[in-house]
Amino acid sequence: MSKAVDTAKSSAAVLTKPAAESSPTAASFLHHPYTRALLPFVNGGLAGMIATTCIQPIDMVKVRLQLAGEGVKTGPRPGPLTITREILAQGKVMDLYTGLSAGLLRQAVYTTARLGFFDTFMTGLKTRAETQGNTIGFRERAAAGLSAGGLAACVGNPADLALIRMQSDGLRPPEARANYRSVVDALSRIAKSEGVYALWAGASPTVARAMALNFGQLAFFSEAKTQLKQRTEWGMTRQTLTASAIAGFFASFFSLPFDFVKTRLQKQGKGADGTLPYKGMADCFRKVAREEGLMRFYRGFGTYYVRIAPHA
Repeated sequence: MSKAVDTAKSSAAVLTKPAAESSPTAASFLHHPYTRALLPFVNGGLAGMIATTCIQPIDMVKVRLQLAGEGVKTGPRPGPLTITREILAQGKVMDLYTGLSAGLLRQAVYTTARLGFFDTFMTGLKTRAETQGNTIGFRERAAAGLSAGGLAACVGNPADLALIRMQSDGLRPPEARANYRSVVDALSRIAKSEGVYALWAGASPTVARAMALNFGQLAFFSEAKTQLKQRTEWGMTRQTLTASAIAGFFASFFSLPFDFVKTRLQKQGKGADGTLPYKGMADCFRKVAREEGLMRFYRGFGTYYVRIAPHA
């Protein structure tokens, strides 16, 4: 009987241990240099894809808010609830998930790269600081966030473009809609009809947005967690959620104007005269400020914050 109890306790102890502790093979795999280098990228991509699945309807509403009343300075402005009702009235609940395949691809590419690069840069900075007897500060975190965001945005722009095209397609007249079946269909048709380089339309504001977002999100998240750990007795979960809320605010504040311009540039198509409404990022900023007012860039801030905070 005693032997059976001891056996049961031993089995329970093994089950409650992490795989890396209970299995030498798992420990060897997880601590392999290549695995440790890849884990930040894998973790970042999976985290981003899960967050996108949860907040895709909010992203859909955010994009429609940014495109509503284009070129008009005065007049009624629909709110998030109005936009949601309009989408539901035109189809069904799943219409809020339009472009999900593009959103998932975007996260698989962009978030995987940006969080992986950020972790890699931070590891390098920490190692260098330790050899010099120093500690990294906010400046180093900000530099890592800006660099990671810019590099990842270049790679993820085609998926980002496909996402905007799929989400804005419902605003067109029925006879003019592309009715993309998936992100692969969208990318292939855009490349075929507009050229491969068209997949990088809006790349400038996309990179600027990513750098601003990462500066606010990753740098402030890391700094907030450090400060909360030093100044409070809170548990890890409470520290993480509070740091996420703080980082989400700053990320939204810094990146929303660029996100707005990115959406406008990636959605635009040639008019009857063969010209585009906006010539580029600077032209879009100038025309929106003149025709719709400066505060237009921050319209829907609450919706955007709710979309950004879960990713933080």
